[in-house]
Amino acid sequence: MRKLTEKHIILASHNKGKLKEIADLLNPFGIKVTSAGDLGLNEPDETENTYVGNARIKAHYAAKSSNKPALSDDSGFSVEILDGAPGVYSADWAETPNGRDFSMAMSKIWNKIQHSKMPCKAKFCCTLCLAWPDGHDEIFEGSVKGEIAWPPRGSNGFGYDPMFIASGMSQTFGEITPHDKHLISHRADAFGKFIQNCLKG
Repeated sequence: MRKLTEKHIILASHNKGKLKEIADLLNPFGIKVTSAGDLGLNEPDETENTYVGNARIKAHYAAKSSNKPALSDDSGFSVEILDGAPGVYSADWAETPNGRDFSMAMSKIWNKIQHSKMPCKAKFCCTLCLAWPDGHDEIFEGSVKGEIAWPPRGSNGFGYDPMFIASGMSQTFGEITPHDKHLISHRADAFGKFIQNCLKG
């Protein structure tokens, strides 16, 4: 497992919510995070049908374009009764001609499951890929299980957060504080493995 010794990495994303969340997680290690969007990098086409495949595409593109280590996050929201959909296509479900609309995407999910037996199980998945300009990479995966909430609640978080309640909790990811979400989220699970393997020791 290769250690990360550099103190400046690129986040292979244009998502401001994701940038803030990841920058907060890496701040205690003195690592500066700059987004691919801030560097004016394009978003490469995500042509794979797995989180790992798409995470690798984004991380390697950003690493080679910036000549710095790059971290990508490919995440998705999976609903059990929909056979894991939207999953790796979670962002696609929110696409509109005017950008991503996650309120619409959450409604789309609810329209498909509202006549199903509740509670309806769901989970968030996260795959991190840390890539270096020389082509090496490391992969870390995390998840958090829970159930669907409807109607969506809370204005914290982003994406599908307002319709997800993690197991053992009563509030949605859209209602809890960013700090509390960092402790239990799918991204925190993957980051714990990343930190243990690449930043410690």
